[in-house]
Amino acid sequence: MIDLRSDTVTKPTDAMRQASFEAVVGDDVYGEDPTINKLEETAAELVGKEAALFVSSGTQGNQISALTHCKPGNEVILEANSHIFMYEGAAFSVFAGVQSRPIVGDRGAMNPEEVKAAIRGTDIHYPETGLICIENTHNKAGGAIIPLSNMKEIFEIARMNHIPVHLDGARLFNASVATGISLKEYAACTDTLQFCLSKGLGAPVGSIIAGSKEFISTARKWRKRLGGGMRQAGIIAAPALIALTENMERLAEDHDNAKKLAEGLESVKGLSVINKVETNIVMVDVSKTKYDAAQFLIELRNQGILAGAFGPETIRLVTHYDVTSKDIEKALSRIQKALK
Repeated sequence: MIDLRSDTVTKPTDAMRQASFEAVVGDDVYGEDPTINKLEETAAELVGKEAALFVSSGTQGNQISALTHCKPGNEVILEANSHIFMYEGAAFSVFAGVQSRPIVGDRGAMNPEEVKAAIRGTDIHYPETGLICIENTHNKAGGAIIPLSNMKEIFEIARMNHIPVHLDGARLFNASVATGISLKEYAACTDTLQFCLSKGLGAPVGSIIAGSKEFISTARKWRKRLGGGMRQAGIIAAPALIALTENMERLAEDHDNAKKLAEGLESVKGLSVINKVETNIVMVDVSKTKYDAAQFLIELRNQGILAGAFGPETIRLVTHYDVTSKDIEKALSRIQKALK
């Protein structure tokens, strides 16, 4: 089975399993797990922030960030198809008590002038704008890279209005590898950021929040409140540390495989790639076949391919380190068989 549902489906490498087995551990709630401490210090240094915090998932990282930045009744400006708005169960409102104000972007990038116009005034009828969120790369836009210039403009507007900026950088490492722009350059356009260790980097579990020492201190308390305080967590931090320090550059292979897949799919009658493939996500319109997305996924499964629905007539395919160039060739052949 060739699994193209997501880059979250990778299995730990032998080196990761060995690292878990040999991990030196302690109680992280007491700050005594040396492997966790090393992971957080390494992560903070990579993105140029003062401190970092290991959390269970990207969603938890985003929610803790909102809880730390905002107070109940605030409003958060974000892109209309962002992961936070679309796929996190309305957690911003459930936990932080904040209201989302979505702005329709262009391939995930919000217009800075529209962001500026969305910032609330002082009228007592309005909620206060408590946070601006950016997503890079943008999942729903097909792994689109938000231009650094766009992030800089929004960050400057936020600074002028004394509003913090949080980056949902679940796949920020993909953006950095694809553009050659350093993680620190992207992170400099944010007050805080979250990035996933368990997507393209291939760790079995976990994400990182990074920001100032003061922010991370408060975020640590929110993690505890949410039941995220872990004990001998070095067991899962050890493979995450390998992912963080050894698996970044190889993301270029995933990008190459995604482009190879997209090029092959464009030659398949009835299929149309609808996103500009910049990283590791390929979005395919199946409306000109005899199937809708759900039916087509069944046919793909019958041919030994797993993919995901991203709309009634759209499927998503994601490359990762468990999918090789030869697997892409096999997948293209099997997709043609599925349509026959």
